[in-house]
Amino acid sequence: MGRFSAGVQESASGLIDPSALLQPATTEASDAPATEAEDDQAATGENDVNAADPQLLKSRLLDAKVRLHRQLIDEIDLSAIEKIPEAELRKQITEMLGVHILSERLPLNADELDAFADELFDEMTGLGPIEPLLADPTISDILINTHALVFVERFGQLEETPVRFKDEAHLLRILNKIVAGVGRRVDESQPMVDARLADGSRVNAVIRPLAVDGPLISIRKFSKKPFSLDKLVEIGSIRPQMCEVLAGAVKGRVTLIVSGGTGSGKTTMLNALSNFISVRERLVTIEDAAELQLQQPHVGRLETRPPNLEGKNEVRQRELVKNALRMRPDRIILGEVRGEEAFDMLQAMNTGHEGSMATIHANNPREAISRLENMVGMAGLNMSESSVRAQIGAAIQLVVQLQRLSDGTRRVTSIAEITGMEGNIIQMQEIFAYVRSHTDDDGKIHGEYRATGVRPKFLNEIKAQGIQIPTEYFDPKDPL
Repeated sequence: MGRFSAGVQESASGLIDPSALLQPATTEASDAPATEAEDDQAATGENDVNAADPQLLKSRLLDAKVRLHRQLIDEIDLSAIEKIPEAELRKQITEMLGVHILSERLPLNADELDAFADELFDEMTGLGPIEPLLADPTISDILINTHALVFVERFGQLEETPVRFKDEAHLLRILNKIVAGVGRRVDESQPMVDARLADGSRVNAVIRPLAVDGPLISIRKFSKKPFSLDKLVEIGSIRPQMCEVLAGAVKGRVTLIVSGGTGSGKTTMLNALSNFISVRERLVTIEDAAELQLQQPHVGRLETRPPNLEGKNEVRQRELVKNALRMRPDRIILGEVRGEEAFDMLQAMNTGHEGSMATIHANNPREAISRLENMVGMAGLNMSESSVRAQIGAAIQLVVQLQRLSDGTRRVTSIAEITGMEGNIIQMQEIFAYVRSHTDDDGKIHGEYRATGVRPKFLNEIKAQGIQIPTEYFDPKDPL
């Protein structure tokens, strides 16, 4: 066990002596003469009256938690905390808290004391008030709108929570803990940041002066157990026949992109599809903030780097794509293509890295191709429109379109195949589609998946590799 700072003694059992830890505050309180107001308050029992007010008690508890947390941070060697077993640290915090509650005269029962100790433990070792939200598996997004308002998305619907931060400084302290963990920073000179939590959950934050009313933080939680295609079938996002076609395409090294709007489930789909990549293949992933959860044993993960204080040493996705080509990958997985790296990605897909995958923001497959054209143009190369389209038509074979519907559900709305060029136009044919039928009184959207009757061209390619897809899957008369 590490040593604690001066003035804080350890007991013979190795635990922190709570009275020693809290001695500065306790001594100061006992040495200071009581004021007339305090005497009057004690005489009239004002503390007891105030304690009966739930809102006032809640405010006092929050003040006490933040104050005690700051006191512990000031007096304890934080490196020692990492060496103390969790159970022992919780016990020590509970003992210190007991002393503090007596001095503060907070009316807490045993259950409330345990809950308060858990909150203080989260403050010291975790992310404070949002730790319970992170632990809740039903929550998919945590949206912090300044220190006084926290929303979550649960089952596709937004709802307000009672979670609050004491003040803006408290929220910024938690935010700095998050970004420091991935070697990034957020301050007035760089008020926007993308980061991630230890479990891969994505974090975006904007602070003053860009955020007028205070910090805005969005956390996109990822399931601790990655979704499989079977799970997506179970929740109605896709049909089994469509899954079998996609699985065969991935096994047969058909190059594809996953398209969709924000929050439509693109990364989840990419993770699910990666389950069908052979364990014998070497994968290299490239992301702005590492969040992919690939299941293969041979994965090299690359992540961009923002510029430093002098605005130098930035590493963009384009440089990482170029470097990935020197790493002998069988496939390159690009977390999200959003700029000039699109050209290098297409080059990789056209030069022996078939089966590579990427995600892109777009509302339909045709728009995804148009956006790719625009991104290739951002590379500043002197290429004609027809040359760019020829590159796209030769590199990408399949577009999987996802959409987050108005009722909060996420569905695969289209699977389309790129068949090549006809003149100056990229030819595309839809294989499966989701057709809406109606919306009920509760706002729930109803519809069905249908095959269009088109048999994809890549079936012959994967058939030569021993991958068989039943032709009846593409019969529009047969329900999916």
